Amino acid sequence: MVTEINFDGIVGPSHNYAGLSAGNLAATSNAGQLSHPRAAALEGLAKMRANLALGLTQGILLPHRRPDRDWLARLATSYDTASPLLQAQAMSASAMWAANAATVSPAMDCADGRCHLSVANLMTMAHRSHEWPETLAQLRLAFADPAFAVHGPVPAPFGDEGAANHMRLCPEHGAPGIEVFVYTLPGGPFPARQHPEASATVARRHGLDPARTLFVEQSPAAIAAGAFHNDVVAVANERVLLAHEQAFADRDGVYAELRRLMPEVEIVEVPTAEVSLADAIASYLFNAQLVTTADGPTLIVPAEARGNAAVWRWLERHRGGNGPIRRVEVVDVKQSMANGGGPACLRLRVVADPATIDPRFLVDPARLDRIAAVVQRWWPETIDPRMLGDPTLVAAIETAHDALLAALGLSGYLTGNQIG
Repeated sequence: MVTEINFDGIVGPSHNYAGLSAGNLAATSNAGQLSHPRAAALEGLAKMRANLALGLTQGILLPHRRPDRDWLARLATSYDTASPLLQAQAMSASAMWAANAATVSPAMDCADGRCHLSVANLMTMAHRSHEWPETLAQLRLAFADPAFAVHGPVPAPFGDEGAANHMRLCPEHGAPGIEVFVYTLPGGPFPARQHPEASATVARRHGLDPARTLFVEQSPAAIAAGAFHNDVVAVANERVLLAHEQAFADRDGVYAELRRLMPEVEIVEVPTAEVSLADAIASYLFNAQLVTTADGPTLIVPAEARGNAAVWRWLERHRGGNGPIRRVEVVDVKQSMANGGGPACLRLRVVADPATIDPRFLVDPARLDRIAAVVQRWWPETIDPRMLGDPTLVAAIETAHDALLAALGLSGYLTGNQIG
């Protein structure tokens, strides 16, 4: 049975605050702070348990091996001799944010009737640009069934950030949808991460119907305010779009096209007068998971949304009853939030039949218990980013990663024929 599956990235043992992501205000403002990898991973697992309790199907993506010694070798250096900046870039745990893993189009939208996934190249940020080979290996293993087509990255120089700049709406579960690609243009104070040609390439290779595919520009004002991805100012699922008033450069044009293509669409706009861009970005109101449960559309928000008076006031007024948002659930992912990633950053949504997916990438409470035991035993309690060159820390991180893969039966999954 085709259903929505949320694949959450397990927070890796090298989770640290090195402040590498320009335009991500949380990441840069917390640069140099002490991180708590063990607590971060356990928070992520608790979020997955909460999803299971809501009746959702839950999957995982694995932390990448860190440091990335192969990447450093291609730069003609090693971890021991690399500069502190290269060490930090090689040690990044940012693959935890699975929304940047790939762009996903369900089978019912694609010309060949298969679910298509295109791994993101993440080329705009050096610390993320070397993620795609290992992500691609995982995707090719998890989605090896003929029901899927898994694509390599869009070639340079066209930056692609994956599902964080992509939304999908449909009139009802299982129906063909409208796919919305949100691109960014250069010229602002921060890097433009999603090139319009990257979005167009993904749409073509997925075989999407041009008549039901939209390409829209993210608002430069939102990017300048710290919305480095579209999913910081907008989220969609089935017939509901929740967006900030300043999410899109041509707000009226986007809404008009959606209403023309899908009259059933329910657009819920949060006015700037009620929730400023600053409050929306600080609280990550829109970096929420919008899911369908037995109670109807449910918004899973970070605890920071409840802690922001303006945001919580708006949510209290607009949830419940027969409105587009029936229920609000709060999760604690403060370690991820401090590095600029909320509930939606941590997951990649795939609409597919769970029976077609490698079962090692799906979880139930018992499997989450097994992962939690490894985290409790092996994940570092704290990391000071000034100590990333410490050989003892490096060895502990590599040992922790190996222990997790062994526990999940996935040791040695990264092989040459899975990359390319």
